[in-house]
Amino acid sequence: MTAVAAKYNILKSLNVEVLSISVNSVQSHKDWQEQELKKMIQGGVKFPMLSDPDGTIGRMYNVYDEEDKVNIRGRFIIDPDGVVRAMEVLTPPVGRNIDETIRQIKALQHNKKTGEVVPAGWLPGKVTLKPSEELKGNVWKVWNPSYSSLY
Repeated sequence: MTAVAAKYNILKSLNVEVLSISVNSVQSHKDWQEQELKKMIQGGVKFPMLSDPDGTIGRMYNVYDEEDKVNIRGRFIIDPDGVVRAMEVLTPPVGRNIDETIRQIKALQHNKKTGEVVPAGWLPGKVTLKPSEELKGNVWKVWNPSYSSLY
């Protein structure tokens, strides 16, 4: 949540609402903010941190671990109509990448605005694809997978 808090202003500029949900109590969220987060992020978390003590919400999104009684790390991009457009679920040892979340939000917003789709690894300003009969079997002419590689 610290990474999300650090980029919260970017998310707000994209007209995104952020909620965090865990099985931890409201008091636990408050303590975490006061004891740790505020030391790293000026002003702490500016979005709601919801408590899901019995895992009801976690079960709805298939992230509740019945054995350990916790919600595992998940991230969901839900459009204004309530449709889950992207999701990522990771085990505790692996953190999420807020920059990838922002990239996906921008890609979804670009698609909604233009009807164009974005290839793997797309970044704003890079090649997009306009679905058409001519494009079928010809994506390679306008997009190369090496464009999206970080390595």
